[in-house]
Amino acid sequence: MDRIIDETTNAVVAAIHGVNNIFEALTDTVKNQVVNVLSGTGEVAASGVEAVASVASGAIKGAGQVGTSLTDTIFSTMSGVVKGASQVGGDVISAMRGAAQGIVSATAETGGDVGVAAVAAVESAIKSAGEIGADTSEAAKAAVGGVLDAATTVGGSTAQTVRDALLSTATLPREIVESAINNKDKD
Repeated sequence: MDRIIDETTNAVVAAIHGVNNIFEALTDTVKNQVVNVLSGTGEVAASGVEAVASVASGAIKGAGQVGTSLTDTIFSTMSGVVKGASQVGGDVISAMRGAAQGIVSATAETGGDVGVAAVAAVESAIKSAGEIGADTSEAAKAAVGGVLDAATTVGGSTAQTVRDALLSTATLPREIVESAINNKDKD
């Protein structure tokens, strides 16, 4: 998975360096990386979710190297993941979970605000699902699960920071977020 992260980081840096529309270039690069890692599998099984998480992680790290907005980067990353998974006929909802996981992991590794990243990951999953006609509630649940998986892996107070950020954001559907958090807590 480190290879996928490195490849994506380098591809993102190369793609957005010197272009006018950074976020369009980022979306296209992420989409192409997802297509590459998922081609042939069709399904986003456990290893596919990890691969998508690695692509998302690499995208966040690459965009961070050139100083882009974290929130805009997250929206472009999620959009690219959804477009890529959709293009290969993969499970878009599982891909969103992987993307959310990779986004929060990379944000934590690079010293970013994991609360902001978690909220943006869930918001962008909902938005991206709506754009392709997928179930936005399922997208929200998957993204919440992904950000909580990452936060738990990071450790410390990260999981509580993510929970608090998700529950205090008016733009997210509170009942869906609460349900996803409660389901995750039962795991």
